[in-house]
Amino acid sequence: MNILVTGANGQLGNCLRDAARVSNDNYIFTDIADNECTHRLDITDAQAVKKMAKDNDVNVIVNCAAYTNVDKAEDDADFAEILNATAVRNLAEAVKANGGALIHISTDYVFGAEPYNVPCREDQKGTPTGVYGMTKLHGEQAIAASGAKALIFRTAWLYSEYGRNFVKTMLNLTSTKPELKVVFDQTGTPTYARDLADAIFHIIENRKFEGNEGVYHYSNEGVCSWFDFTKMIAEYAGSTACDIRPCHSDEFPSKVVRPSYSVLDKTRFKEIFGLKVPYWTDSLKKCIKNLKEESK
Repeated sequence: MNILVTGANGQLGNCLRDAARVSNDNYIFTDIADNECTHRLDITDAQAVKKMAKDNDVNVIVNCAAYTNVDKAEDDADFAEILNATAVRNLAEAVKANGGALIHISTDYVFGAEPYNVPCREDQKGTPTGVYGMTKLHGEQAIAASGAKALIFRTAWLYSEYGRNFVKTMLNLTSTKPELKVVFDQTGTPTYARDLADAIFHIIENRKFEGNEGVYHYSNEGVCSWFDFTKMIAEYAGSTACDIRPCHSDEFPSKVVRPSYSVLDKTRFKEIFGLKVPYWTDSLKKCIKNLKEESK
């Protein structure tokens, strides 16, 4: 089977590349910039996407590409819409023409405007609070309109050993700053990109994408605030000198109103795919251990 992965130079794409090393399937890793590990593919170019899918007889597309800079998206709404919605339609139409399936990564940011206080379910109405969330919701809608076979995985607070992310930023700040303020009034669940990549890989390897089309939620188990997340990052890294203090979101003015509560209900995912979801602190320990070993 031929699997095309977009955004392969990002966090999830890199982790999926690691997972796929043991597969007998043919994985084609692509990104807007090519390197020794990826082929160049501009997913905003519909014809290029169709050609890539047709020439390689692609059976599954895993879309890890997205415009993810939440703040910058407020000033770059047109391009965010192109990358998060129009390009997604291109991928859906290309894989549909091949008779294949799309696995698309979406976000908890499709929620937020409603005052939720229980974990968000897949059938809950999307109420994004900013351009990023709105364009990601448009991407989901574009898939539905295309009629393509698709699995959409909404995830949250993604981090890994790759690229720039909250964990790596906080590892640096808590080891170099005497004190740090972190918001405690935004609640969600961190997601280790390796866990999500392993789940996607398992679904592909076992052909569980067939007949299980729909929207699913995937983050690690548990609930925390960004403050709690930072406290655990510092603790597991052994950074004890920094005084980490909780603060309100309004102490850090932003163009974006971030979801105050975006915990994802993963019941459907676990029931359909039969996979155990790791607890967030267990996965965080693994990531920090790996980062420490890499830095030696």
